[in-house]
Amino acid sequence: MTRAQRWAVIGGGMLGLTIARRLREAGHAVTLLEAAPQLGGLASAWRLGDVTWDRHYHVTLLSDLHTRGMLRDLGLEAQMRWTTTGTGFFAGDGVRPLSNAFDYLRLPHLNLWEKARLAATILYAARVRDWPRLEEIPVGDWLTRLSGRSTFERLWLPLLRAKLGESWRETSAAFIWATIQRLYAARTSGIKREMLGYVPGGYAAIVARHRELLESAGVAVRVATAVKTIEAAGGGVRVACAEAPAESFDAVVLTTTPRVAAQLCIGLADAERAALERVRHQGIVCASLLYPEPLSNYYLTYLTDASLPFTAVVEMSAFVDRAAFGGRSLIYLPRYASAGEPVFAQSDAEI
Repeated sequence: MTRAQRWAVIGGGMLGLTIARRLREAGHAVTLLEAAPQLGGLASAWRLGDVTWDRHYHVTLLSDLHTRGMLRDLGLEAQMRWTTTGTGFFAGDGVRPLSNAFDYLRLPHLNLWEKARLAATILYAARVRDWPRLEEIPVGDWLTRLSGRSTFERLWLPLLRAKLGESWRETSAAFIWATIQRLYAARTSGIKREMLGYVPGGYAAIVARHRELLESAGVAVRVATAVKTIEAAGGGVRVACAEAPAESFDAVVLTTTPRVAAQLCIGLADAERAALERVRHQGIVCASLLYPEPLSNYYLTYLTDASLPFTAVVEMSAFVDRAAFGGRSLIYLPRYASAGEPVFAQSDAEI
């Protein structure tokens, strides 16, 4: 049996919380360090008026087996509420449904042959298993070859831009393959509608349950504790924090972004640091608002008009009981953008 060690987990998002729990279950002493004043990371909650809900929009599909397994371990899966809803597609001439195979066949800007190729693309992608080879193929090339130039430009390209901005040009086919796999596997029988699930209370309830289990198991959970440096020292790892004494551990796990890891880790080789700093990330600006009544029956409506400031309308109350929001509708307005784009410098009021 491996001897018990002192571990530090840097980052209190869903990954850090799960790793800390697994390490404690293996018998190690664990300290979890989170720079923010609350746990959760990108899955943390915030308060909008008198409503507390997820900072960003999240949903669980039937096919999300790892997420459901995590919720089962936390004792929360049995509380999940499942429902069906739809997806819309706004292309300048109104909102059209895009929730099942029949909806794709009704798209007015594709002819019958293009619709057939589109359907074949989705069916083919759902059956591909050798996904690593797709990482070497640009997503635009792959979709154009399967669906045709016209279908790519009229349907796939607006959807890619809505999710990736201009970074779609550097994205591999594995991205759209994974997206189709997840959505297709979530469909039930018949007309293949997807089931969406959530835990009452949202991710605030999930994070609170994580913390409860960690602390009851003896994990030291420290929020508002920003790590300054991590370096090898005396056969272990020394962790220095901004407003706390430095501590030594046998091992450290970082769940931060690679660029943050490159800044924190002292003593990396130049090649290691350069490799971490080369990793680029797509960011999101996500406005949220409470509205007195529903906007539509769709959970997600893609906004494919490039002149619009947001890339989708996400209506959580299309599948979450509106009682959770005081009888109102909770709307998210996301925009995905690369780091450095002007939208990240805008104030809340401007957004």
